Amino acid sequence: MGDWFQTIVDTEATPEEAQGLAASILDWLIADGFVSAERTDCVLGADAGHAPGAHYGEAVEDPDPELINVWSNGLHVTVGRTVFDAGQGEPSAVTCPHCAAETPLVDEYWSLIEEGWARFRDAVGSWAEGEDEPVACPSCGRTAPVHTWLWADDHFAFGHLGFTFWNWPGLRPEFVAEFSRRLGGHRTVLLGGKL
Repeated sequence: MGDWFQTIVDTEATPEEAQGLAASILDWLIADGFVSAERTDCVLGADAGHAPGAHYGEAVEDPDPELINVWSNGLHVTVGRTVFDAGQGEPSAVTCPHCAAETPLVDEYWSLIEEGWARFRDAVGSWAEGEDEPVACPSCGRTAPVHTWLWADDHFAFGHLGFTFWNWPGLRPEFVAEFSRRLGGHRTVLLGGKL
């Protein structure tokens, strides 16, 4: 079976502002009843999170009345330098931020293209460790930090702030857009995945 998650990642929040932005968003989510104020054991990979609130259904496309019965049904807020990923599978391609050329990472059978992925593997790992290793585009030859490349399928996002909703139905686009607005218009990426 497995657990599904959706993570809204702020790709522009600085390390200095991430904690304040997290608190501001959490205040809004609690005040509007999307999540409960009390922290409980309702998320994977963390000690506690915020369970769905009385108005969580306004944040999702198709509210599920059984969500309340799922143990891992909460919101986990991540503050700190993180490579957020979609879990299972591989990204299909990555696009150069300079020339918009796409580098395929899997073939038509969804098998990894080793020469494509090798160009990015170390850079992704280095970002998580505090570096920002540039990657050269195979098309234009220009380099760009790995976090500025656009990952197909929104498989990776690099940032200092993320909001993970465990096992919630699909988030409404308007709800996701409101996150960006409340984050000062920062660019956000919505990752969806399964563990």
